[in-house]
Amino acid sequence: MRINGSHLNSTSPIPQELTLDRAPWVATTLGSFLIFTIVVDILGNLLVIFSVYKNKKLRNAGNLFVVSLAVADLVVAIYPYPLVLTSIFHNGWNLGYMHCQISGFLMGLSVIGSIFNITGIAINRYCYICHSLKYDKLYSDKNSLCYVILIWVLTVIAIVPNLFVGSLQYDPRVYSCTFVQSVNSAYTIAVVFFHFLLPIMIVTYCYLRIWILVIQVRRRVKPDTRPKLTPHDVRNFVTMFVVFVLFAVCWAPLNFIGLAVAANPETVIPRIPEWLFVASYFMAYFNSCLNAIVYGLLNQNFRREYKRIIVSVCTARIFFPDSSNDAAERIKSKPSPLMTNNNQVKVDSV
Repeated sequence: MRINGSHLNSTSPIPQELTLDRAPWVATTLGSFLIFTIVVDILGNLLVIFSVYKNKKLRNAGNLFVVSLAVADLVVAIYPYPLVLTSIFHNGWNLGYMHCQISGFLMGLSVIGSIFNITGIAINRYCYICHSLKYDKLYSDKNSLCYVILIWVLTVIAIVPNLFVGSLQYDPRVYSCTFVQSVNSAYTIAVVFFHFLLPIMIVTYCYLRIWILVIQVRRRVKPDTRPKLTPHDVRNFVTMFVVFVLFAVCWAPLNFIGLAVAANPETVIPRIPEWLFVASYFMAYFNSCLNAIVYGLLNQNFRREYKRIIVSVCTARIFFPDSSNDAAERIKSKPSPLMTNNNQVKVDSV
């Protein structure tokens, strides 16, 4: 391996000679993988957004966070990923310093926005199931919109310091303008903790409480209430839980590498195999196209709406009124409630 040139700093233009000597098949494989990710990301997340827009059964407070998460995933597919693809084909960054900073900023905006939205979804599900009597007040349409706006405000606040620390630089190993973990050890540790570990702990707590309650209800711990839980209700839990698990699995290797690098850059950096670093990055990139697939596989309402939208596109009827939202179908697909002695536990469609 040979790297020509030096690492970028936050003020200098990008050296045109900053390249990495690799076998041609490596760039071809990474490029093909990224093209697949971009296509699935755009098509899948557009399907999610259109599904919620067209189907009244899917228009609820919980799915407002799902749409926000889809937007976060779309951001990288529209701008940063195509620039990474260009860098792969040119074996270096030739788009200039400004595009590098914008690409790195939007990539950070996407990942932080994703984890914050996943946290928002977990808190929403926790309140819906464990504190159902307060849910309608906490998650009115106005409040839910305010929560989503707050998530994005916090996301922007979280990513802005990168512009001043100088941590957004071109890394030839992953052909990306991205967060460089070795620029500032203290800042890297803070980023990993507040943007990954802390949200993961919050989400884990919420889903543990939910599953404990679901298990209690299914085992009829309080038999006098004789609660019911349908397979459809279980799938609704599983859908968002799987989204969370996939995000954690895809982003954990890169964050743990970041912690190791921040702890001792001089010793750790030379010991990290290039293939492991590259694999951790592209596994994280791949996560942006997975959520829409999960909804389609595990959620019946989304799966049906996907089919309707695809058929509508094929027959040029996507903007015509859909007859799938009539009252009879809404009543038929209404989720069954879970009852406990303390309050009503209910499960909404994802």
